[in-house]
Amino acid sequence: MTSSRPRGFRFPVLVGDVGGTNARFALVMDAIQPAIPLPSVATADFPDITAAIRASIAEAKAPQPRSAVIAVAGPVTGDRIPLTNAHWVVEPLKMIDVLQLEDVVILNDFEAQALALPGLAGSDVEQIGSGSALAGASKFVLGPGTGLGAAAMIHAADTWIPVPGEGGHVELGPVTDADFEIWPHVERVEGRVGAEQLLSGTGLPMLARAVATARKMDRNFSRGAEITRAASEGDPVAVETLQMFARCLGRVAGDFALTVLARGGVYITGGVTSYIADYLKDGGFRAAFEAKSPHAGLMASIPTFLIRHSNPALEGLAAFARTPALFAVGTAGRQWTRAGALTVPH
Repeated sequence: MTSSRPRGFRFPVLVGDVGGTNARFALVMDAIQPAIPLPSVATADFPDITAAIRASIAEAKAPQPRSAVIAVAGPVTGDRIPLTNAHWVVEPLKMIDVLQLEDVVILNDFEAQALALPGLAGSDVEQIGSGSALAGASKFVLGPGTGLGAAAMIHAADTWIPVPGEGGHVELGPVTDADFEIWPHVERVEGRVGAEQLLSGTGLPMLARAVATARKMDRNFSRGAEITRAASEGDPVAVETLQMFARCLGRVAGDFALTVLARGGVYITGGVTSYIADYLKDGGFRAAFEAKSPHAGLMASIPTFLIRHSNPALEGLAAFARTPALFAVGTAGRQWTRAGALTVPH
């Protein structure tokens, strides 16, 4: 019987963060040195992940990897793993054959984000509001990007345990007077409003349409970038949209903090975050995060952070590749070896 946790990887280990638009790679040479970044690639420029990896290694004149740990934006459900928002289908057995690897582990993209949390410090993060992280306490990461990713990092028995999930699809409802004015105009998907429908790059235009309708103003924003640009120019609909976005994100982040008692901190990442950082820091996000009566005092003690690291997912994968024994990352059904594939049980 194969263990659900690897004993160790053969170096060099290729780590990769594969999204719908870009794939970023790095090489972990041993258990001590920092990972060596490789050139990023656009998924649209290559037919599959193996071609992209070969091109990235060749451009960097880097040594050939012996193992690979890859995070993908899509469910890991078998020997063929389609990306949710790109044409690639990741095939670990093909990667082993073409790249001459000994083993390949495929993880969820927010599992990789969670793996990074214990090592983030200094300029990697920027704290918003009060609170102090307790050593060894649970952490949570939430990321508005194309969708809304979420994962917990639990510490137990001297081991960090990443817990990915579909938290971005929890319900989101009105709380403030302004919310109740706008919510009747929010489009529902199959009768409900999920957090990802509004708290994502694709959700921002939906939220802006609701704000514009409630305020009886004519706006036709089709992309999140148009809203952030209009807000920088003082457009009232765009400004209110981003203020509401920040409050709703704070509320959802607070819900998750209570769910796992994340006294190690709640971390905000994702492609949208860097464009709306000022709105996350102006007080609305943190006020909504703490407004959890009867536990407002507890919430005030839990810190919230913006992740400033350029690629936390790669950092998390590299940490796991160096010292897998420190993390309880279940690889049963998600690890393939040259000796034989470990496939997902049906």
